[in-house]
Amino acid sequence: MTRASSSSSSRRVTLVLLGLRLLLLVGVAQAVVELVPADDNIAAAAAGTAVDDGEPPQQCATPVSVEEACRGASETHAGVAYDHCMASLGADPRSKEAGNKNMHGLAVLATRMAIDHAASTESKIDDLAELEAASSDPQARARFNHCLEQYGGAADLLRDALDNLKAKIYGKAMEQLTAAMGASESCEDAWKGEEEDVPVAAHDREYGRMAHIAFGFTHHAAVAAAAA
Repeated sequence: MTRASSSSSSRRVTLVLLGLRLLLLVGVAQAVVELVPADDNIAAAAAGTAVDDGEPPQQCATPVSVEEACRGASETHAGVAYDHCMASLGADPRSKEAGNKNMHGLAVLATRMAIDHAASTESKIDDLAELEAASSDPQARARFNHCLEQYGGAADLLRDALDNLKAKIYGKAMEQLTAAMGASESCEDAWKGEEEDVPVAAHDREYGRMAHIAFGFTHHAAVAAAAA
C-alpha cells in the first residue's frame, strides 16, 4: 500500500470516528432535553414548588364574615362606621363569596365598590355642571369643575389601587387609597362660605365612607398576609 493510500484510509477512519462521536453527543443531548421540564422555571420544578404563572401565590383560604371584617375595620380605623359598613357590604350579594375566600377578597370587593361610588358621583356632578353651564356665575362653574377633577383623579387612583391589591402589593394599594380619600373633602371645601348647600353632599359623603372601608379592609388583608 502506498503512503498516499494509507493516509487516505487513515483520514476516512478518523472521519468515521468523529461521526460516531457526534451521533453519541447528539443522542445524549436529546436525552437531557427530554428530562428537563419544558418550562422557564426549572429551579421551581426541581424544588417541587409551584410554577409562577404570573399570578400572586395562593394562600390557604381563611373565610371572613362581613360582620367580622366590619368590626375589625371600625375598631382600628376612625373613618369606618360599623353600622354603615354592615349596611353597605351586607347588601351586596358578592360579599358572601368574597368573604368565603379571605380578607383579601373582601378588600378587593370594597375597592371595586369605592370605584363605583367615585364614578357615579363624578357622573352626578357632570350632570349638575351641565345645568350650571347656562348660569352666568363663573364661581359656580369653577366649583363643579374642581369636583370633577377631584373625582376623575380619585377614580384613576382607585383603579390603580385595585390592580396593586390584586397583585397583593398592599403598601402601594394603601397609599393610593389614602390619596383617593381626599376627593370628597376637597369637593365639599369648594362650597365653604357659600349660602347654598353642597349639591352632591349625599353622594360625596357616601363615597368618602366607602373609600375608608376599602382602606380598612386592605390594611387588615395586609396584616393577615404578613402573619400567614
